[in-house]
Amino acid sequence: MQPIRQLERLLEDLATPEHYLFSAADLQGACPPATDSAVLLHRAQKAGLLRRVCRGIYLYPRIDLPRGRVLFHVAALLRAAQFNYISLETALSDAGLISQIPIDRITLMSSGRTNVIRCGEFGRIEFVHTVRRPADVAGQLAYDSDCRLWRAVPALALRDMRATRRDLSLVNPEVAHELV
Repeated sequence: MQPIRQLERLLEDLATPEHYLFSAADLQGACPPATDSAVLLHRAQKAGLLRRVCRGIYLYPRIDLPRGRVLFHVAALLRAAQFNYISLETALSDAGLISQIPIDRITLMSSGRTNVIRCGEFGRIEFVHTVRRPADVAGQLAYDSDCRLWRAVPALALRDMRATRRDLSLVNPEVAHELV
């Protein structure tokens, strides 16, 4: 059987609405031993079997995607080994403290380095470095199972905004004052 057909069958068996993203390392293990995985992934993209989201992350498009959650799921997969939580403008917008809703960008605090990851049509993920440890903010985080990430409470997100010297002009000052 051709390697692309083997990959197609494997993805049909493995992919679910909860597990539709795959790293290149995940897919490399699915390749037959004598197959160049980079070439196979390129062929799978050309055939429409996979869509490249960003470097090293691929999406299986034959399932229904969770609306508005793809970027969060990619972020969780990209930095699974680091401490990350949704904060800054994303957390404040979701809490109603910022009137504008970011459509194609999410912001997270991360123990990893600061970086913006471009995810094509899905948008961008902005990771902002923090030196805070999980124990320092544990009482101010709640796990968001839809996003598969921790989420900062508004007071922590505001402190993160100030600590990272972000523009606070969009934040509703009356509500922000109540949280401080």
